[in-house]
Amino acid sequence: MIKKIQAITFISLFSIIVFTTKAYSQEKAVVDEIIAVVGNSIILKSDVYNQMMQYEAQPDAELGSDPFCEAFEEALHQKLLYNQAITDTLEIPEEQVEATLERRLQYFTQQIGSREELEAYYGKTTEEIKADFRDIVREQELTQKMESEITKNVRVTPSEVKSYYNNLSEDEIPIVESQIELSQIVKIPPVQEEEVEDVKRRLNEFRERIREGDDFSTLAIMYSDDPGSARNGGDLGFVSRGELFRDFEAVVFNLEPGEVSDVFSTQAGYHIAKLEERRGEMARVRHILLRPSISSEDMRSTQNTLDSIRNQVINTELSFGEAAQKFSDHPSGTNKGIMVSPHTGTTRFQLNQMNPQLHQVVERLEEGEISRPVEMMTEDGEQAFRLVQLRRKTEPTKANLDEHYDHIKQMALEEKKNEEIAQWIENRIQKIYIHIDEKYRNCSFSHNWLKDYVTSE
Repeated sequence: MIKKIQAITFISLFSIIVFTTKAYSQEKAVVDEIIAVVGNSIILKSDVYNQMMQYEAQPDAELGSDPFCEAFEEALHQKLLYNQAITDTLEIPEEQVEATLERRLQYFTQQIGSREELEAYYGKTTEEIKADFRDIVREQELTQKMESEITKNVRVTPSEVKSYYNNLSEDEIPIVESQIELSQIVKIPPVQEEEVEDVKRRLNEFRERIREGDDFSTLAIMYSDDPGSARNGGDLGFVSRGELFRDFEAVVFNLEPGEVSDVFSTQAGYHIAKLEERRGEMARVRHILLRPSISSEDMRSTQNTLDSIRNQVINTELSFGEAAQKFSDHPSGTNKGIMVSPHTGTTRFQLNQMNPQLHQVVERLEEGEISRPVEMMTEDGEQAFRLVQLRRKTEPTKANLDEHYDHIKQMALEEKKNEEIAQWIENRIQKIYIHIDEKYRNCSFSHNWLKDYVTSE
């Protein structure tokens, strides 16, 4: 039970949507009921069923003999944390709630295919979906913050890490998946000046049409090169400072509500933007993005340049790292082209964390081998080509203290935090009102939630 606490606090918005609409909504009016009260919060039977389904959706789920009771206890635990957060007057900025909503929607939009498909599946617009789950996300954020407050002073010493590892049984020692280290040389095809001028001209025409009464969102749907927002009429939703390009924020946060900007550029291309609404340091913005076209001749020329660089490295005229420093158009070039995983912040990638296009390239390479030029999109959305070198590949292995100390340290820290939380739960249970419906008092809980009842064998 305790091992699931950390995972379930990161409950997915998509799971809530799917489980609520598909698995339970048709029966809810008939079978839903209040089965517990913790402080000022109720727990519905539907809450527990949704929790069960979230467990089952996890690939590494380890369900016990009574999944309903496990999910029920997790719901009790979450409500206990939430009530304490309210008692301690913890607060979550609205910007954080909105950012979390948007981040989760973006992630699960990618999983389901598109926002259109997500909206069609749920039968509501993106903004309506957000409205439905804003309070749920706010409660989750408060619960996580409360948990962090409880464990903020927990630390592990090297001797505790060693002791933790030595006390693991052979079956408990984790398998560290195969990891790889990569380098890259990126070349971005040049954009001809006449293409830039044509894009600016078109955006100025759109701006004039909007001034004369044309609808901004319609033009965005028809012409914007940003697929993520175009289908929503260019709507980026509410964003706060630091989420977008600095050049973009410098423009939109200086607009008045309803105002349309002049044409401006960012790393992504050229834009016009409209400020729909302002809430403190958050703004709801629409934009139309156009990217200058790159000629097929310039695309071929860039590929040929990378082929030439590849041949120089293969012929040992210079090393891959030297070539990256000399030729790469990517910031990684300053570090000899060494790539950093966005998931771990380290130079080690796991194959299952890679985007499919890069995975397809890497799985064919041997250590030290360099790929042919492959097309890519930069972080800024620019078309580019790159060479990829597989620097190192490790085989799956059991974790050990010498090679995987940080990994084991994190496991030891999580266990110590869970022990701290378990102790806090036991103490807090004694001080708060808890009522559990008599039909659900036969669960074998890990904690003394039934403190006010005498159960019979």
